[in-house]
Order: sequence, then C-alpha cells, then structure tokens
Amino acid sequence: SDAVAELAIGLLVACDRRIADATAELRSGHWNKKKYSGARGLKGRTLGILGMGMIGRAVARRAHGLEMDVIAWSQNLTDERAAEVGAARVEKDALFANADVLSIHLILSDRSRGLVGARELGLMKPSSYLVNTSRGPIIDEAALLAALRNNEIAGAGLDVYAVEPLPADHAFRSLDNTVLTPHMGYVTHENYAAWYTQIVENIEGFVNGTPVREL
Repeated sequence: SDAVAELAIGLLVACDRRIADATAELRSGHWNKKKYSGARGLKGRTLGILGMGMIGRAVARRAHGLEMDVIAWSQNLTDERAAEVGAARVEKDALFANADVLSIHLILSDRSRGLVGARELGLMKPSSYLVNTSRGPIIDEAALLAALRNNEIAGAGLDVYAVEPLPADHAFRSLDNTVLTPHMGYVTHENYAAWYTQIVENIEGFVNGTPVREL
C-alpha cells in the first residue's frame, strides 16, 4: 500500500508540474520555463479519493503533508471511517465535481468495472486531473480519451490500463496531457524482498503440513 500510495502522489505532482514534459524538453536542448507557468500548485487544493481502503487511506495521509483537503467516496464508506484519516465523506457525484485531483483506489470487480465513465468525467472541472494506480478497466478508456482530447479535464496520470502492456500504438501515448508509467506502483525492492521471502515460507508450510496465509 505504501509503494502504490507514493506513486499516486508522484503522478499527482507530475501532472500538475508537467515534470515529464519538462524533462523531455530539457533533454532535447530547450529551456522554456515560462511554458509551465500554468501549474496551480497543490497546497489548498482538493484531492478526491475514490475508494478508501488501505491504499486510499495511505494516499489521504500523504496528501495532508502537501496541505491538501481530502474528500472521499466508496459505496460502504462512513463519515467516521473517512474522518480517521482526515477526509470528509461526500456523495459520488460531489467527489467528481469538487476534486482538483481524483485518485482511484478501488478493487476491480463487476461493481467497479467502468465506474468512471463519460458522465463522471463530465462532472469534473476542466482544471482537474485524474490519477489511476488501481486497475485500468475501472475507467471507460474511450470516455477518458475523449475527455483528454477535448480538454474536458486537464490531464491524467496513469499506471494501469485496460490492456497491458500498453500497446505501442495506443492513443494515450500520443497525448501531451498524460503521464504514463508501466504498472509499477507495487514495484519496489522492499515489496519484492517481502514477497519472495513469503513464497519460501508458503512452500515450507505446505510441505510441512502447516500452511500459512490461507485464503
């Protein structure tokens, strides 16, 4: 959860400050800082969290370090549960309408598949960003592409996609208002060290008749 939460915050910052574009321009020999004067900064802006599970809660805690206001919605979220991490629970439409950045942290299921569609994107501010480090099919990609192309939202930071690896000719790659990463939210040295250790423990437990981490 920590690794994914950190990437979500990183994508949020990268979208607002256009870090990827600035890096590419600098590498190509250009120096044009005025081009990036449209950044609004994050202090005092509103982060909307769609899905307040373990990762969503980790994102909320980090957002407070950036002095952002945090609102949240998920189907079973209570006011008390949201307040535990300094967030205000709102209704779903209000989440999309009021968020300056909307970060998705839902499990993919029949209930969440396609949950973010043209209607929801249409509620967002033209100055807002969408960040997804959860699962690609939660978003209607055709609707998101239309919103990005028509500048209905300011941009998107995406780590996950409906098809992975992301096809070389996918339209997301050609847009200048996207920050794209290759489903790397969980990819850290610490996570791999823990997983491989647990794999060995799981095998030993099975062989010895004392299984651990049973589902």
